[in-house]
Formats: sequence, C-alpha cells, structure tokens
Amino acid sequence: MLTPTLHTVLFAVFASLFVSAHCDNRSWKDAALFIFGDSLNDAGTNAYLYLNTTVVSRSNFPPYGETFFHHPTGRYSDGRLIVDFIAEHAKLPLIPPYLQMKGGEFMGGANFASSGAGALVETYRGYVVDLKTQLKQLEQLEKKLRKEMGSEKAKRIIKDGVYLISIGSNDYLFPLLYNSTLFQSISMEDSVGMVIGNITNVLEGMYKVGGRKFAMIGILPFGCVPGMRALTRNGSCSGEANNLAKLHNIALTSVLTKLETRLQGFEYSYFDFYTATRERIQHPSKYGFKEVETACCGSGPYRGNFTCGGKRGVNKFSLCRHPGKYLFFDAFHPTERANRQFAQLMWNGNPTIIKPHTLKALFKHEGI
Repeated sequence: MLTPTLHTVLFAVFASLFVSAHCDNRSWKDAALFIFGDSLNDAGTNAYLYLNTTVVSRSNFPPYGETFFHHPTGRYSDGRLIVDFIAEHAKLPLIPPYLQMKGGEFMGGANFASSGAGALVETYRGYVVDLKTQLKQLEQLEKKLRKEMGSEKAKRIIKDGVYLISIGSNDYLFPLLYNSTLFQSISMEDSVGMVIGNITNVLEGMYKVGGRKFAMIGILPFGCVPGMRALTRNGSCSGEANNLAKLHNIALTSVLTKLETRLQGFEYSYFDFYTATRERIQHPSKYGFKEVETACCGSGPYRGNFTCGGKRGVNKFSLCRHPGKYLFFDAFHPTERANRQFAQLMWNGNPTIIKPHTLKALFKHEGI
C-alpha cells in the first residue's frame, strides 16, 4: 500500500502531465474517472468481499495478471482492463477499487465495479456488489469528498468526472447458465425492460449526485464467448444469447437519447461493444489475433469451462503460451491485447463504434 506521502508525490507528477482545459483554466486532474459495473471493469473489488464461499467471483490468483502486472490483481484478464487503458489515455493513475481506498487516498477516481454484478439485485444476490449498491457507494464517496475537500471542490470533481459503466451481461447469463425459468415466465423483451429500467434508475441517481458525463459500454455478442460456445452442440454462437445482447443494446441507446433530452447537461458516450467484438471474431488476422473461439485459459471444449486458475472446484486447466494471440483470456473475458484495442476505440474511435461523443471528448468537455 502506498504511503500518503508517496501518494502526494505521484499525484503531483500526474498532475504535471495533464493538459489544461481552455475554460476556467482547469486541468485534466479535475476530470476524475468513476467506474461501475461487472467483471469487465472490476479491478479487484471482489477480493474484498470476505464470504466463506466459492460462489464469489474472484480472480486474485495466477495466471490472472501475468502479462502486465506479473501477479494477480483481481482483474479478469492476463493484464490490464479497458478501464485501465482509458485511465492511461486520460493521464490518470490506475483507478483503485472503492473498497480498497482509505481516508485521504482519492486519486483521480474510484472503481466500484464488481465481478458477477448485474443491474438486477437478484443477479448473484449476496455474492456481488450490485449496481444499485454501487450507486450507494458513490453517494458515500461524495459525502467523504465534501468533508475532506470542501463542498465546492467536491462538487466540481463529481460534476466534471466521467462515469464509465459496463453492466447487463450477467443479468442474462445467470438464467441461461443456470437453467433459470426467467425466460419461460416472461419474454426476452420484458427481461430486457427490467434490466434497462434498473440501469435508467441508477443513471438518474448518479445524475442526482452530480454526475453529468456518462460512458456506457454496450453488451458484446456474449453468445460467442468460449463459455457459451461450450454449451452449444457444434461450438457455434448461441443465437438466443446474442439476440438478448442486441435487444439490450437497442434499448440502452434509446434510453441514453431520452436522458440527454430530459436531463439538462447530460452527456454520454455509447460504445458498440457488440460490433467491435464481432469484427474481431469475423476478421481475427486484421486485428492481430489467431484464436477467437477458444480461450487462452480454462478446460473442456473451447476451454469454455470457467476453471482458469484451478480455484473453482476443478483443479485441472490448460493455459496458452501467448495470450496476445487470443481474443479471450478465459471463458468470458477478453485478453489485455483485446482490451487495449477496445479502449482505443472508446477513446478516439470511429463514430460508427463510439457515439455521439468519444471518451476523449467527454474528458475535455466542461459540461454545464
């Protein structure tokens, strides 16, 4: 753990690198990054959930983290996540999990994301920090900042910050993987409506706290991840899962457009994760990948059994030698190489993939 003195030194170093904004002579150091969601964004939150059970989704063991950190950090990847590269682009340090932070340790943001979390409280209830609870943690942090920094500075940090969110996949994966009767009792459209409704409520809650800039990551074609391919007869993509992802993404973009119209100063960026991932599955060599169906780490068909690290009841697993050649590191999560590419698209990509604002634009915007 870094000492407060070293924190101060590092903060000064990072601050010196920030580009000054034209309005009000503010620097990028005031544009914090607040991260929410699931395992795509989790930088180690679940390692702090001390539950005597194997149900908690954790990755704080080898070979996770081997490529960049050379030790496990709680990230579901061989190295850095999308949010880590976004922080790098924004000239911020790696954003720590909120549960890891102590008094006076605020440095450029907080990561509330929890592996396995969903927009629905019922998704892995009791074993994750769900999205609604993550909002409550943001409210707690805002109060701490006001107490430690003063009301005006805290208000500016909250207002100018970018709120990066990845959520929803687990709400659909949970019933698909565990043979839930959810899709038998209600339609896919109604299920998506429940998820989007909860996301909308949380976005409105973040806006009420003071947030104005929101970066939403859509759902990838999760029917094509190794963990889902392993469940199909011939290793093809699950059409049911991909249809859910499409319905979710359409509904999410619609809600974001409505919120922009209804809430003064609301700005957003939507990342078409579905198209970006599909492109790499269909044209792997174009993006430097050799394997896009089988995971680097795991067991069973397509290494789609979620056994990477041998800590989930099955000790045996296989590990590839070159993760950078793979699109997926384990049954459900991208490799660092893929995360780097996705982050670059989010930061300054083509408007067909990231719209209506890039992350670069959100970090430079003053808002209202």
